Amino acid sequence: MEMLYAITTGILTACGLYLTLRGRTFPVVVGLTLLSYAVNLFLFSMGGLTTDGAALVNENANVADPLPQALVLTAIVIGFAMTAFVVILAMRARSEVGNDHVDGKKEDRE
Repeated sequence: MEMLYAITTGILTACGLYLTLRGRTFPVVVGLTLLSYAVNLFLFSMGGLTTDGAALVNENANVADPLPQALVLTAIVIGFAMTAFVVILAMRARSEVGNDHVDGKKEDRE
C-alpha cells in the first residue's frame, strides 16, 4: 500500500511539474492542480496507512492519525479555491492580451 502511494505521488508530482513548466496557461493550471493532489496524497500518507482501522475507538483499536485527514480536507478546499481563482485569472489575461501564453508573447510560426 505504501509503495502504491509513493509511486502515485511521484507520478502526480512529475506530471504536475512538467505541465507547470509549459508555455500556455491551461496546462499550467492543470499542473498546479496535479501538484496539489500530490501534496494531498503525501499529507494523507503521513498519518499512517491503516487498512483495518476501527471506526469507533476502544482500548485496543488500531486507528489512523486524524490530523493529516483534517489537513487534507482543508487542502482540498483551498486547492479548489486556488484553481477557480487561477482559471478566472487566466481567462481575464486571455481576454486582455489576446493569447494564452504565460509570458503574453505570441508564437513565432515559420
